[in-house]
Amino acid sequence: MPALLYEVRDQIAYLTINRPEVHNSFSPEVIVLLAESWQRIAADDDVRAAIVTGAGSKAFSAGADLGRLIPLMTGARQPEDEWDFKLKANAQLGNIALLRRFSLSKPVIAAVNGFCIAGGFELLEGTDLRIASESASFGLQEVKWAIIPAAGSLARLPRQIPYCKAMEILLTGNRISAQEAWRLGLVNYVVPADQVMAKAEELARTIAANGPLAVRAIKEAVEKCSGRPFEEAFDAEDEAQRFIRQTEDAREGPRAFMEKRKPIYQGR
Repeated sequence: MPALLYEVRDQIAYLTINRPEVHNSFSPEVIVLLAESWQRIAADDDVRAAIVTGAGSKAFSAGADLGRLIPLMTGARQPEDEWDFKLKANAQLGNIALLRRFSLSKPVIAAVNGFCIAGGFELLEGTDLRIASESASFGLQEVKWAIIPAAGSLARLPRQIPYCKAMEILLTGNRISAQEAWRLGLVNYVVPADQVMAKAEELARTIAANGPLAVRAIKEAVEKCSGRPFEEAFDAEDEAQRFIRQTEDAREGPRAFMEKRKPIYQGR
């Protein structure tokens, strides 16, 4: 079985990290396949939303495989298979895999069962909506081993939750519960384990039914607005509005509303 499962159903892409025996840790194969999947989603107009999860009930992901990935990247292990060679040939694949320095205009939903730590947490930070099981836990424990979580967390986490709580997570390395993650706004919903995927699919289906160009424009504009002065942010908002007003979908939506029918969006 591949280390990452990929399929598309009803305009939703499903990505499943498939290494439950090692807590869905990131091997070179996982990194390469994640990067290729995000690029595939970006290029596929039929995909309107994506769900990323981990196989099994114990972990979303424990982050980097300390026996396979880290030694390869430090040079302690030489490339041995096609995944090793692909990753060594293009270091940018690591960034793309964790949705870092890669702009994906389609919404990504994380479905989290079990623990989500280290690189798994950093992948989570690159998603837009997050569903956690009641038993899920979250942490960035790198500081305990005298290293840092530099695959997105230093830049993203203080923007996503209150500064002092972000610093507590980063500086102590302690894990937080799913309920605490919800209280902080790190996740959208906490549900029983057997309802995690159902809730993620509910959100994905709702998004997929909306105007696809409007969905993409909203995500792109929000990213452009983040951290910008108001005037610059308003410029990004105006740019998105000018584009959307010219689309056929923007005419179809109000027309369907007035005709009391379901809109038929063509993505143009």
